[in-house]
Amino acid sequence: MAPQPTILHADLDAFFASVEQLDHPEMRGKPVLVGGRSGRSVVATASYEARRFGCRSAMPMMRALALCPHAVVATPRFDRYSELSDRFMEILGRYSPLLEALSVDEAFLDVTGSRLLHGDGVTIARAIRAATRAELGLTVSVGVGPNKFVAKLASDMNKPDGITEAPLLNSTLLATWLAPIGIERMWGIGPKSLPRFHGANVFTFGDLQRMPEHEVLTRLGSHALETQLRARGIDNRAVETEHDRKGIGHETTFAEDVLDPECILETLQYLVESAARRLRNGAGTTRRITIKIRFGDFETITRSTTLDADTDRTLVILAAAKDLFTRWAAREFVAVRLIGVRLECTAPGDETSASLFTDPNAERDRTVDRVADAIERKFGKGMIGRGRPPK
Repeated sequence: MAPQPTILHADLDAFFASVEQLDHPEMRGKPVLVGGRSGRSVVATASYEARRFGCRSAMPMMRALALCPHAVVATPRFDRYSELSDRFMEILGRYSPLLEALSVDEAFLDVTGSRLLHGDGVTIARAIRAATRAELGLTVSVGVGPNKFVAKLASDMNKPDGITEAPLLNSTLLATWLAPIGIERMWGIGPKSLPRFHGANVFTFGDLQRMPEHEVLTRLGSHALETQLRARGIDNRAVETEHDRKGIGHETTFAEDVLDPECILETLQYLVESAARRLRNGAGTTRRITIKIRFGDFETITRSTTLDADTDRTLVILAAAKDLFTRWAAREFVAVRLIGVRLECTAPGDETSASLFTDPNAERDRTVDRVADAIERKFGKGMIGRGRPPK
């Protein structure tokens, strides 16, 4: 008989804001909002101190500051977040090679085969929490469950710095444990579909567990049958690992689905700037650019383009990434939970070699990139960034 799976979901608490408080002691204990300062900016992460005033991720920055006027606004430093994310993933990888990173600050870990060496799921979760605090100065919440869906739910139950274990060995106990949870916590049920479930008198997981299958089909549709399985704690998806590829990527997950394309574009710009800077620091170039978009139901799509020539220029890469996003948004935009960008690396190239004439715009862009990179090297990551052009 195959061993009962043990899956962990590890989620760094208020990651961006916690990093700012870690690096800037004067911010500790104060409400911190990470994001841009323009009128169109959104909150990337709100510290727990700011959340007490109603501030949250994906909220317009102006609205958050109206709720908490004394909050400290910190400019995102994605290079720094990426550095700590890499170290966090290294900690997780000590306990199992079956690691699926969902974003820079959260991941699934299948520790089924690691229990003889490292102990049961809760023991491993405690070790991860202790190592994260000791080595990174950050806190992490961990959910322990028999599958990905349950582990993800569990990790949200005792935030921050908590460990929650769902019943692992008994499906009846697991269904009972899930029953009181509000149906709005279910993957794939968002603001548009929630009224349909409420209209069918489904307000909790237990309500959906008890609904006859024929009623699920007639009132909620065939896709809701899978949702009913999850409400009972059944999820057969495996933890999927990604083999290393030659490329540079950054992504971020919003705490709530974002309905404003402009807010997502602003975040995409931060991600592109950070990725392009890493590309130049490694003396590399790129020709193929991919954006990653994940929805609230965890469906994920990618859109890619190939440039005519290799480049390491931020504005060229940014224009391509924005074009990919805006073309998708114009046709089929839905609320976005995660946005990311990936640059596939090529050998260092020389953009000017294909032309007899120097492009003054290209030379200007390179000069701006060199100056920006020099400022970062001298004064630290996140000290400079491009403003959004006016509409």
